[in-house]
Amino acid sequence: MLDTINIIKQNALTELEKVTDVQLLDAFRINFLARKGQIAELFDKLKDVPSDQRPAAGKALNELRVLVQSNFDEKKATLEQTSNKRASKIDLSLPGRKHWVGSKHPLMQTLDEIKRIFLGMGFTVETGPEIEDDYHNFEALNFPPDHPARDMQDTFFISEKVLLRTHTSPVQIRVMEKQQPPIRVIIPGRVYRNEAVSARSYCLFHQVEGLYVDTHVNFAELKGTLVAFAKQLYGSSLKYRFRPSFFPFTEPSAEMDITCFLCHGKGCRVCKGSGWLEILGCGMVDPNVFSSVGYDTEKYTGYAFGMGIERITMLRYGIDDIRLLFENEIRFLSQF
Repeated sequence: MLDTINIIKQNALTELEKVTDVQLLDAFRINFLARKGQIAELFDKLKDVPSDQRPAAGKALNELRVLVQSNFDEKKATLEQTSNKRASKIDLSLPGRKHWVGSKHPLMQTLDEIKRIFLGMGFTVETGPEIEDDYHNFEALNFPPDHPARDMQDTFFISEKVLLRTHTSPVQIRVMEKQQPPIRVIIPGRVYRNEAVSARSYCLFHQVEGLYVDTHVNFAELKGTLVAFAKQLYGSSLKYRFRPSFFPFTEPSAEMDITCFLCHGKGCRVCKGSGWLEILGCGMVDPNVFSSVGYDTEKYTGYAFGMGIERITMLRYGIDDIRLLFENEIRFLSQF
């Protein structure tokens, strides 16, 4: 036993001299001084030493533990003192590191600008649930159960009557259910459609819906509002056009196009070579929608419109792939 104690003593002192940092020091402690270390193992074996040799072996073991522990403490104090000296060498006159500051996502920048324009026209902002029921998302908006226009939506159904909303139009119904005209609101929010992901489309996107209901509202007011909005957003030299279209909840319906900003009307993959880009759909609210919320269809008329924020953002910043807006690539987002 005494020979083993001397061997461990020499090994411990030799290993301790090689320690140059706190990590190595901790490894030394685990190897020699921990509860399962080499010295503790010798104490466990002390009971197997012959009784006439046990006092001398016990005394030597205690001296070994005290010696190794004291040398360990001295080494630890030396390393801590060296570490503090290194820390004191920091040059406080050096300029500080600049913190990286984030910015608003380009989609949110565009949405803020759209809201600013419509708030200036007298609209207010409303929001609604993204998980919607079939009645508000379809039926109240003139989509009967067997209506073929339901196929246009590519819906994510959660259950038979519960779904991820395919547009922000259901919030129009919710607003009209609790409020009598006049109503002048915009409704921003996320919507979901089961579409193939490409440079032009994504399964998740953002919309801003608009609704104005009052007496004697006509299509001319709708066009005037949207042209004024587009010129504030894109500039007074904007070229635009309205095309007849179809939406179940408006009649008559139209789509508004502007010249493609990316190719300046020459044709590119984003505008499918047409030189025009659709920025929104619009129309006069169908009387069936007013009937579903109990409005007097002989007294009230109104218009509605909806636009995709991604498309407008791409036009504003010259982005040619919608997927870039959802990848959270810092090199892309830092440009905005």
